[in-house]
Amino acid sequence: MPSNATDLTSLIGSRICHDLISPLGAISNGVELLSMNGAPIGPEMSLISESVENANARIRFFRIAFGAASAAQAVGQSEIMSTLHDMSRGGRLVVDWQPQGDQNRRQVKLAFLLLQCFETAMPWGGHVSISAVGEQWAIYGQADKMRIDPDIWQVLSGGSSKDDINAAQVHFALAPVAAHEIGRTLTIEHSDNSARIRF
Repeated sequence: MPSNATDLTSLIGSRICHDLISPLGAISNGVELLSMNGAPIGPEMSLISESVENANARIRFFRIAFGAASAAQAVGQSEIMSTLHDMSRGGRLVVDWQPQGDQNRRQVKLAFLLLQCFETAMPWGGHVSISAVGEQWAIYGQADKMRIDPDIWQVLSGGSSKDDINAAQVHFALAPVAAHEIGRTLTIEHSDNSARIRF
């Protein structure tokens, strides 16, 4: 994919996330105002509130994973931790982010894209740890049961065509592009109940 097309895709991702943040925030504020005014908090309001919180967390995650990222940009540790915490709250996937301090946005973007690959492979839940030693990153996932499609996972290392990727698997096609942009190669290992990706 040409770099200008890649940049355009990232800008579209940033724009969509940017435009969705405001209305989601307004809904959240509206629910909060209703509760402050003494409105009864029934299951309907709880469902709305929980759904908005989940959507907000997803949008913040997508903004990093699919949005534009320059070589000089960084992401603060507090933003990374809160995004991952809110996204996994109430879910079956536990994410352990180990790198300390602010991180290069392009590296975090790649890590988030790869985290989505693990999420796809772990529909019944599991544990994923993300570590960085020097410039070497590693993402390790383990679960009692994993669903790894070898053909899709081969896309990460360039061993299979991207033509059969569908919308729910787009992160598998974007991760190698993000890796190439920062001069990294993805190294993948997987078994029946675990997987590891290094870059």
